[in-house]
Amino acid sequence: MKKTYYPLVYLFLLFVAMASCINYVHADGTKPMKRDTNKLNKVFPNKNDKSYLKNGLHELPPLKPAITIYGGSSITKPAFPKYEPAKVITNVQVYPNPISDQINLRYNVAKNSNVTIKIMDILGNDIMTLFSQRVDSGEQKFTFNINSKLPSGFYFVRLVIGSESVYKRIAIL
Repeated sequence: MKKTYYPLVYLFLLFVAMASCINYVHADGTKPMKRDTNKLNKVFPNKNDKSYLKNGLHELPPLKPAITIYGGSSITKPAFPKYEPAKVITNVQVYPNPISDQINLRYNVAKNSNVTIKIMDILGNDIMTLFSQRVDSGEQKFTFNINSKLPSGFYFVRLVIGSESVYKRIAIL
């Protein structure tokens, strides 16, 4: 009868033997340290005490901000400062959609900047530039008559302010 060898079984047994040898070598015979139960009792109180919150805590531990040391003195500042890059353009609306004779755009600009409004086809080719000027901050409205300048189909309106671009899909009847 032919013997069948199982190389993965032997490999597993070799791994277990090596792990137990490494554990034996690193064990120095000392007992493991006991946990400090005083700290745990402050956070996790006795369950028979009825004054704890629904989640089992008397009170939540205080949150401490990060402390950064510069040149020997300590300065306390928040761990994660709120940094949110401000968008220059918001609330872009194109109406009516589908368009028959004129296109209306409404958008908000956060600061004075150059605005370019273009119409592009489905492949991304620029068909026409509707507007390219510097505008003031605040709500802006733009109206453009299309009157048979574009054949019917699907297009994109591209609004560019600085490095930001907003695309809106339109249909022309």
